[in-house]
Amino acid sequence: MQHRSRMPVAVIGAGVAGLTAAAFLRRHNVPVVLYEASKQISGLAASFYDDEGFSYDFGAHFVTNRLAAAIGIGDRCRDVHHYGETVFLRGRKHSYPFGLAALPRFAASALRSRAATWVGVEGRKPTTAAEWFRARYGAALADEVTLPLVEAWSGTTASELAPSVGEKLQANALGHAIFLKLAARWTGRAVANGYSHEMPESPHVWHVYPQGGVSLLCRKLAEGLHDSIRLESPVEQILVDRGEAVAVRANGVEQPVSAVVSTAPCSVLPKLLRGSNELDYLASFRYRPMIFVNLRFHGRGLLPDTVLWIPEGQFPFFRLTEATLSMPWLAPPGKTLITADIGAVVGDTAWTSADDQLGELCVEHLLPLIPDARSRYLGCHVLRTPFAYPVYHKGYEADRIRFESSIAISGLYSIGRNGEFAHILMEDVYWRTLKRMRQALVTRGEQ
Repeated sequence: MQHRSRMPVAVIGAGVAGLTAAAFLRRHNVPVVLYEASKQISGLAASFYDDEGFSYDFGAHFVTNRLAAAIGIGDRCRDVHHYGETVFLRGRKHSYPFGLAALPRFAASALRSRAATWVGVEGRKPTTAAEWFRARYGAALADEVTLPLVEAWSGTTASELAPSVGEKLQANALGHAIFLKLAARWTGRAVANGYSHEMPESPHVWHVYPQGGVSLLCRKLAEGLHDSIRLESPVEQILVDRGEAVAVRANGVEQPVSAVVSTAPCSVLPKLLRGSNELDYLASFRYRPMIFVNLRFHGRGLLPDTVLWIPEGQFPFFRLTEATLSMPWLAPPGKTLITADIGAVVGDTAWTSADDQLGELCVEHLLPLIPDARSRYLGCHVLRTPFAYPVYHKGYEADRIRFESSIAISGLYSIGRNGEFAHILMEDVYWRTLKRMRQALVTRGEQ
């Protein structure tokens, strides 16, 4: 590739991953062209505001002080002092994880599962996510809580999901998790716990929120890149010659390149490639569409904690987040914001429902949790994304592992959560993108 090294690198997508890649390459004097299909940068890290003083994101983003400092916005972030999770089950609320663990049926089931593992009764490896979670947490907790949540989140039965779902979502070891929770109490900060696997978590890493919303990360990363960003420029083709990415076509214009860095959902790559069918298998990979209904209410502290998990199927949502319990500045004084996460399929009833209908549906189902929800309700703001989470179906697990190890086309890099088809959060997206770009520089012969 060295004979083409002064041609620009094409970066597809101006979200956190794409901007991180482009900024890194620019710092190393590599010419870059960044193509963004929409009218603005940020992607799923976009922030939204309304005339009433409410702020919204695509879900509740929790940025760490470490990530903010690395990007250069540490002095423009507020500390988050509290974060907690609760599970609503059989009409009662249980803190997570300790409240659930204290329930006798869950504790006994978990002990039986562990004992079976220790004595070698359950010697074979799990072949599905259902088997993995039952072996890990016991059948009772898995069947009543974990598996219903995984199925609502993925849109697929746990018996059809690969066991790697559990492995990828696994948080810190129990002892370290307890230590971090205690550290949060001691420090009065929301210490990050299970949010990063690329970098160690400690009492010195806690959640913060950028002033002006999470899109501030993208605006900071974009500094110095404006001459390279092409908005409203969806990439139509990635041209491959003899196994190497050599050009892209956007808005009908072909641009020779030395490499292509894509943040697009990897399942889209087969449609973009011209000159190779090496990645045709990616077309079967699925993502879970998600609807985020941001409900506005009078009052605050309507939920027992920041996040309330709902594993029971009679509710249209599986997670509720009252972000203002952690980040009060997201709503005006005396008011609050509750985000309801609804799994969907593009084109189904939920996906095509009007925003006010979705708001009314959520309020109706909130009544067992918030009896006066209707009288407090002020309206909603709805966000939809067809590519919320990768679905690790066991039918293409071998292909997923194959993709994870190699992309098979020289000069083509697929990064970010959607690009890597990986269950990673914002901080891991950042560190993994830097790692991949360092590798790209070595390949280009520039380091």
